[in-house]
Amino acid sequence: MIPLNCAALAPSLMESELFGHEPGAFTGASQRRTGRFETAHGGTLFLDEIGLIPMPVQEKILRVVEYGAFERVGGSQSVNVDVRILGATNADMPTLVDQARFKADLLDRLSFEVLRLPPLRERHGDVMLLTRHFAERMALELGLPQAPGFSEEAVIQMESHTWPGNVRQLKNTVERAVYRCEGEVIIRVEFDPFEAIATPLSRQENRSHSRETPASDQGAIIGKIPLPEQIRQLECEGLRQALEKARHHQGAAANLLGLTYHQFRALYRKHRDTV
Repeated sequence: MIPLNCAALAPSLMESELFGHEPGAFTGASQRRTGRFETAHGGTLFLDEIGLIPMPVQEKILRVVEYGAFERVGGSQSVNVDVRILGATNADMPTLVDQARFKADLLDRLSFEVLRLPPLRERHGDVMLLTRHFAERMALELGLPQAPGFSEEAVIQMESHTWPGNVRQLKNTVERAVYRCEGEVIIRVEFDPFEAIATPLSRQENRSHSRETPASDQGAIIGKIPLPEQIRQLECEGLRQALEKARHHQGAAANLLGLTYHQFRALYRKHRDTV
């Protein structure tokens, strides 16, 4: 399998990288160069970030897909290849077609089989599996005798987080937690490394808001019940109502609350004794 990261190449270099070039095709081309399609002959060409391929190069790829032949840049001799194309992207390909940024014919030909990799928040059970894997790798890199464990609170944090950055964010979060851990167990996990930087500004904004808010209104905001207890009561009541409405079907209750099943399970375990 021959891989190519299309995001790492300038559009002007993409054609030469895929199809190769003949001597004298452009300034600096002193000898023939074999492209990725020729190198992948009899195998698979993996095009990562396929949505970033320029239109002129898409035209040439379409010809390879349809006829199994192409010409090198600066050449006129046809080169025949037998290559399976595998593409990956995080872009909405039909939208790119509607915006005239990707050829509809090429998308149709490449879409013989389409696999959707769900986001990490939808992959139940994967979070802690990957967490322990990344923790062990980081411990090995740091020369630790063993990877630290995760407290129950940390596990709930990890499983209930939405992971907008998917596996990359998870990997960075786990590596940071292992690096900062001073014992054998990670108590809490920090998801935002810039939180400490943003705190002074947030405090300043809070102080400004306090000065602008009349004393009579502050009492209504603060109330007599501590905020953590208000949040706990709200979560418990939401769980009870959702379970009753869904007739205790947890998947349906999760949908009613706008949570994934994994997030719902983490919240349910947190309040299991009071719901």
